[in-house]
Amino acid sequence: MSSAYERSQYAPAASAACPIEYRRTVTSATDPTDTYTVATDGACKGNPGPTGWAWVGEDGHWAAGAIPVGTNNIGELMGLLKAIEDHADVAHLVVQADSKYAIDTYSSWMDGHRRRGWKTSTGAPTKNRDLLEQLIAARDARRAAGLPDVVLEHVRGHQGHVLNEWADERAVRGAEHAAKGTASAWSSLGGLHPQLDVSAAPKKKR
Repeated sequence: MSSAYERSQYAPAASAACPIEYRRTVTSATDPTDTYTVATDGACKGNPGPTGWAWVGEDGHWAAGAIPVGTNNIGELMGLLKAIEDHADVAHLVVQADSKYAIDTYSSWMDGHRRRGWKTSTGAPTKNRDLLEQLIAARDARRAAGLPDVVLEHVRGHQGHVLNEWADERAVRGAEHAAKGTASAWSSLGGLHPQLDVSAAPKKKR
């Protein structure tokens, strides 16, 4: 997805032609003991409809985005993809998700789809092929850099898991802004937005 990285919190982009790069700088790949945990989530109003994605890290860093037309599964895959891409330097990355679809897709299904020429086991065209190809590229880039594969953990959504609750809150915000018809993304990594206080879940449910 091509997105404009915005300067103000969830506000319309000033110029889609000048995206702001928010990804973290390479700082931690040299530490073999480095471990970082993020939670990811997706949200969709209508399914299909305006879609949001998000990841939230254990230290309160976060990223979220808006897709004007998508599905909940697209939001879930985008959250996972951006969590991996935005932490390409982290030696041991743990991603927590409440979507079994996203976890199973990354763990096994996407390679099977590619082997079959982007067909499902029943011969139907693979959905969300573009995102699966990006996920494979992100995984293979980690392997090429000599980094371990991402560890995926399933968590139950809406059950008081703090990072999951924050990821849900960010993804829902993204879907709300997607309803305005603009593809956008925001993050704390570039210093344009503050980190979250993840010592407790969000106070207000959206």
